[in-house]
Amino acid sequence: MFEFDIQHRDGRARVAQFHTPRGTVTTPMFMPVGTQGTVKGISPQELTDIGSQMILGNTYHLMLRPGETLVAAHGGLPGFTAYPGPFLTDSGGFQVMSLGHMRKITEEGVVFKSHLDGSLVNLTPERSIQVQEALGADIIMAFDECPPYPAEREYILRSLERTERWLARCLTVKSRPEQALFAIVQGGVHEDLRERSLALTLPYDTPGFALGGLAVGEPKEEMYPAVAFTAGRLPEHKPRYLMGVGHPEDLVAGVALGVDMFDCVYPTRTGRFGYALTDEGRLNMNSSAPRTSMEPLDSGCDCYACRNYTRAYLAHLIRAEEMLGPRMLSLHNLRYLHRLMERARAAIEAGEFHAWASAWAARYFRQGVPQWFQIALETGRNPESQKSQS
Repeated sequence: MFEFDIQHRDGRARVAQFHTPRGTVTTPMFMPVGTQGTVKGISPQELTDIGSQMILGNTYHLMLRPGETLVAAHGGLPGFTAYPGPFLTDSGGFQVMSLGHMRKITEEGVVFKSHLDGSLVNLTPERSIQVQEALGADIIMAFDECPPYPAEREYILRSLERTERWLARCLTVKSRPEQALFAIVQGGVHEDLRERSLALTLPYDTPGFALGGLAVGEPKEEMYPAVAFTAGRLPEHKPRYLMGVGHPEDLVAGVALGVDMFDCVYPTRTGRFGYALTDEGRLNMNSSAPRTSMEPLDSGCDCYACRNYTRAYLAHLIRAEEMLGPRMLSLHNLRYLHRLMERARAAIEAGEFHAWASAWAARYFRQGVPQWFQIALETGRNPESQKSQS
């Protein structure tokens, strides 16, 4: 049910068909985040229209409200949300990390205070899988401990070893064969700790693997060597998922290094703050320049906002605090990332990914392409640098 069929390669970058029970998706792809059963402000039909292939749901939030029992009564997230395509649910590990002083981590699991009413909640690997099975996603994530940045090496080591023990418990209680459970590799930005996590995690041979513990505050100069090291040691024949990453430059660099799946709240959150994503960087709709511009947000974009509205009109909506403004910017930003992945896939298929990514970066980084991005592209360009394990 979860075949991963690689069709094209260009260096480390690859295009694949990933088969799931609710449909086949093409990677590399970006997954919009529907934290509470909805991608903020965007309808399921709109998500389909802009090319969304898989939606991410949040175990932590849906467990607390409305509760997994109600979602299950609707037939899981597809019936509850009316989005018919595949879903992925995270395990709640990242949200637990973000609670800080409001949670206590033990070998058993995590006890935390609900952000809704302050009640104590006990989330264990077993409970996480129980909730995710009820939510009915196609892909579910192992419950992990995600260390913050910065963190002491000894703490990161203890947490990644605990994550492996929690993975074993997740697999023990998992009961639905139509759901694929992805393991998560931790280790922060330390190569030796990533190597330790890989050695502990790969023997479980899960249908896919995620790169966790990144994009949590570390500089990109430290993040991307860790991405290159980890992705290059994950199995070639299985999907690789870089969790919580959604800036355009991160998607292009990640694809270069062999990553297949991405997710982030960035495009919709940025839209709500009045920013539009373009090949020339972020466009600030609160600034003076768009207020009289008769151009669309992006002349190369085919989203509803770009086909129908001028920058001036959308800037007016943002200043007037009209709901349509943030909605249209969010819709555009999601479509921009989907189009970015479509263009990356086309470049890989043509054997021109490095040239395409370099040209894109020259436009996007108006102050000069940063060294970390250049290194990521060069690393990904050389397939001999990939130490894959099958």
